[in-house]
Amino acid sequence: MIGFDEAIALIAANAGPLSKELVSLEQAHGRTLAEPVLARVPSPPFDASAMDGYAVRDVDLAHIPAALSIAGESFAGSPYDGPLKPGECARIFTGAAVPAGADRVIVQEVAERRGDQALFSEPLPSARHIRRAGSDFEAGDLLLDAGTYLHPRALVAAAAADVKELRVWRRPRVMVLGTGDELAEPGTARDIPGSIPESVSFGAAGIAADWSADFLGSVRLADDLREMESAAAFAVRDSDLVVVTGGASVGDKDFAKAMFEPLGLEFIFSKVGIKPGKPVWFGRARSLLVMGLPGNPTSALVTARLFLAPLLARLCGRQVHAALLWRSAPLATPLGACGERETFHRARWKGGSVDILSNQDSSAQKALAQADLLVRQRANASAISPGELVEVLDF
Repeated sequence: MIGFDEAIALIAANAGPLSKELVSLEQAHGRTLAEPVLARVPSPPFDASAMDGYAVRDVDLAHIPAALSIAGESFAGSPYDGPLKPGECARIFTGAAVPAGADRVIVQEVAERRGDQALFSEPLPSARHIRRAGSDFEAGDLLLDAGTYLHPRALVAAAAADVKELRVWRRPRVMVLGTGDELAEPGTARDIPGSIPESVSFGAAGIAADWSADFLGSVRLADDLREMESAAAFAVRDSDLVVVTGGASVGDKDFAKAMFEPLGLEFIFSKVGIKPGKPVWFGRARSLLVMGLPGNPTSALVTARLFLAPLLARLCGRQVHAALLWRSAPLATPLGACGERETFHRARWKGGSVDILSNQDSSAQKALAQADLLVRQRANASAISPGELVEVLDF
């Protein structure tokens, strides 16, 4: 049995980005760049006004007060045609091209318009209110490096580069196989004696979506080895990653691992020394990656957050640590000493501190919905008092 950090290192070493593909800007949100984005145009492409007002020449306002003839107007997308002549100014609006010969833009609040003239009675301010051509970036500048996650701000920069399509890493195709004779489709369990609603696959699917995977769907499987082997063989054809829930213990019908043996399952790790979630496992069957999550809902979702999310980040072209952004926060409630297994406690924010939930049972589902943090407590760590800092991860 290995530790948490060792398991994460094995995920990083055994999973990598998939193939590249070209997508439109409209399809790029949540993807990861496979190639850098270089600007094809400067920004701004011309000297542009930063304010509504009047474009003027300094020489014409050497003596204040002064009156200048309004030679024309410059709008964004419809610039004034021609340079300013002595004694002229141009009405200009934010984003419009500054006429040739103009040195500054005087904001409209300090000018007075009388017919075809603009009157200036205040001394020239220090601000020129002109965005110079290329002051943001020049053509050929690197705007986004390979490996950049395409959040909305990055998409703005990509569009400003005047590119229509981006080369990104393909989304991993993920299927969930839920195992257990006792599992019933939600909405039907109350009519089937001895059954419980299957819930874990929905959480696993949500994490897959959160981390930019292409979710292919989930299949509920009875504890029948032949049926499970058929499902595994089908998954190999269409998926990059299969997530198996349940059946990872030592019972007579725990076939979650055995179902992949005809496909040459090789374990990368088979157990991790953590609580909850010790039975989590990770392997490869031919070209398919397989991750097994415990059947208990809390254990499954904790291990999915800790191991599935970093795995998906890696398959999408990011680093595993993009999914493991630990930070320190003060504890609101006391935490007892930790045992031999590193423990991840479910908690929630409460008044700027970390409130450990009272129900830490691995099958709890109401408490799972209340948790928005995981608190990491190292193996054999001493008790922690309120006010002390703990490691937390958004859950």
